[in-house]
Amino acid sequence: MAIYYTQEDRIFTLETARTTYQMKVDDYGFLLHLYYGGKVGGNMDYLLTYSDRGFSGNPYDAGLDRTYSMDVLPQECPGLGTGDFRNSAVVVRNGDGSECCDLRYAGHEVKPGKYALKGLPAVFAGEQEAQTLEILLEDPVSKVRVRLLYGVLEKEDMITRAAVIENAGQGAVCVEKAASACLDFVTGEYDLLTFCGRHAMERNLQRTKLGQGTFRIGSRRGTSSHQHNPAVILAERGTGEDAGGCYGMVFVYSGNFLCEAERDQYGQARVLMGLQEELFHYPLEGGESLVVPETILGYTDRGFGELSRMFHRCIRNHICRGKYAAGNRPVLLNSWEASYFDFTGETICSLAEEAAALGIDMVVMDDGWFGKRDDDNSGLGDWVVNEEKLGCSLGDMIRRINALGVKFGIWIEPEMVSEDSELYRKHPDWALQVPGRPPVRGRNQLVLDFSRRDVREYIFDRICAVLDQGNIEYVKWDMNRSITDVYSAANCQGRVLYDYMIGVYDFLEKLTARYPDLLIEGCSGGGGRFDAGMLYYTPQIWCSDNTDAADRLRIQYGTSFFYPACAVGSHVSAVPNHQTGRETSLHTRGAVAMAGTFGYELDPGKLTEEEKDQIRQQVKLYKEYASLIQTGDYYRLSDPFRDACGAWAFVSQDRSRVLFTAVATEIHGNMPVSYVRLKGLNPEAVYEDTESGRKYYGSALMRAGLPIPAGMGEYRAYQAEFTVVG
Repeated sequence: MAIYYTQEDRIFTLETARTTYQMKVDDYGFLLHLYYGGKVGGNMDYLLTYSDRGFSGNPYDAGLDRTYSMDVLPQECPGLGTGDFRNSAVVVRNGDGSECCDLRYAGHEVKPGKYALKGLPAVFAGEQEAQTLEILLEDPVSKVRVRLLYGVLEKEDMITRAAVIENAGQGAVCVEKAASACLDFVTGEYDLLTFCGRHAMERNLQRTKLGQGTFRIGSRRGTSSHQHNPAVILAERGTGEDAGGCYGMVFVYSGNFLCEAERDQYGQARVLMGLQEELFHYPLEGGESLVVPETILGYTDRGFGELSRMFHRCIRNHICRGKYAAGNRPVLLNSWEASYFDFTGETICSLAEEAAALGIDMVVMDDGWFGKRDDDNSGLGDWVVNEEKLGCSLGDMIRRINALGVKFGIWIEPEMVSEDSELYRKHPDWALQVPGRPPVRGRNQLVLDFSRRDVREYIFDRICAVLDQGNIEYVKWDMNRSITDVYSAANCQGRVLYDYMIGVYDFLEKLTARYPDLLIEGCSGGGGRFDAGMLYYTPQIWCSDNTDAADRLRIQYGTSFFYPACAVGSHVSAVPNHQTGRETSLHTRGAVAMAGTFGYELDPGKLTEEEKDQIRQQVKLYKEYASLIQTGDYYRLSDPFRDACGAWAFVSQDRSRVLFTAVATEIHGNMPVSYVRLKGLNPEAVYEDTESGRKYYGSALMRAGLPIPAGMGEYRAYQAEFTVVG
């Protein structure tokens, strides 16, 4: 068992392999948080202290006891209107206009297995892998109920939290704010690690001292965004890669989110993860409910590296689904940077011929194959193959490509519509637009109202009609703008963006059910929707539109803190790079791209024979390493923002095989040697470099490290495989 309840103390204890999470129902029915951290024994309610806090209010139930205040007590689901002036997890506007939600314990239930969420992605696990605790809280006046859901994956060291807010009363209420997870700490000095950036430079690590006040990140863009990722780390001061206490929080949602971290007047810390409160006002009539997306929680005292590996395992095994969740992915060649919109069927077939000659598994036809679509100003929404442009039917082209022994994939952007399209001319009301105002364009396109079932069903039918024309084994699902005109002609306005995201998930669920062997790669201008919610439907996501190997060192470094390499879309592209103009060697570009789902973003016809030979060797090597990259433990060995090289390693579960990569990030005259220490090896084992035959003890590689061979030129890459011998 992983969930325990002691009736006499009314204490709930959740246990994983190395952690304890504890909470208590107190004498007034409030659900108080007691402890979350490394495994402990006994009841932790001794940590609660009481004293007169002056301007901190007291519940009426407490009578004349001024020492009892929700303003200082740690809670599981703090609501606005109870005397707690810190950030709230739940804010409800009642029918009389008041904003108050006084939640008290009303019951609980323990169930085998892991709960699921209606209409939303969530961690999944079998009855032998997890347990669920459901705690019911209720406001005795408004009859608003909150069902707190806790999933405990004992062996994975993970706890998940979600909430369902129900209106069990007669009158209407409106949910103004909803978080699925609240972590309260009565003491401690913490830093908050967030992963920020911009389009083409996502998920840069930012570490901020948590001082008095509130630090907020989030998205109001309709997607989880390039700017802030819905995953954060709360770390004890001094925590590093290999030691120190740290808590991870990952929001399993792809739309607007909000994370708030604060240190209060008494030095206590609170971190909330949930839905963005701006553009959100969710009305509930009697009997209706709102499902708040899940947050995954993890804790370790072994530093950021161990925390990352915990989340990697959880996402690989309990988020990603389908044929490719545990299977090796095809090496693909995408047409975008090879030809952009300027292609025909012959162009794509020529790419397939080149792919076959290079050992590449798949060719992908990117944007421009449908409707009137020769640039990014028209055609979106008209999901009809432009056979005049291709010079043949889609089915005929796919058959030609398959005859070469090459798989075929295609690009789609189902959520978008161009004003210059047949769809928009027939159904302008299907786009999100504010009445009486000209729309705000993004990439000269508008957003379809996916909160409407009729819109989704029409697009779904059109996409399926395309996918049924041939043996299409891969889809790249793109979303190339943020949402600005938040108004639906057929929906309550405060719930549009939430219902929009539910609609996207509904579409993806139907698509994966109809085509269970289809590999879908998520994308939103690259990494604008790189989150655990999308990974539930698309087991890999295009990491960034920036394919420059030097920039990818930093982008993939930040991404690795929560997301496994098998989820990271990463390709070798042409030089000079199309985003930065930088030139790096083909060897370096290949080494960096091998830290993800490997592929190419270039025209092989423009390469020399020597370069083609290099690609053949790269593809061969990647296929040899694919299982190790897919399932091995990932170790960050340096910080590319600070160190003279970016280095990482994949280590097999039995520690018998290692793929080590390092890329020099600096070059100077008379450059000192960089030494990189490996991690995760068996210190007693002997490891052989499979290329040179040189043997090393694991202890030597971890304690003394490897010198990175010196050489001329920027961004030199060094790659080596080590295997245990003897």
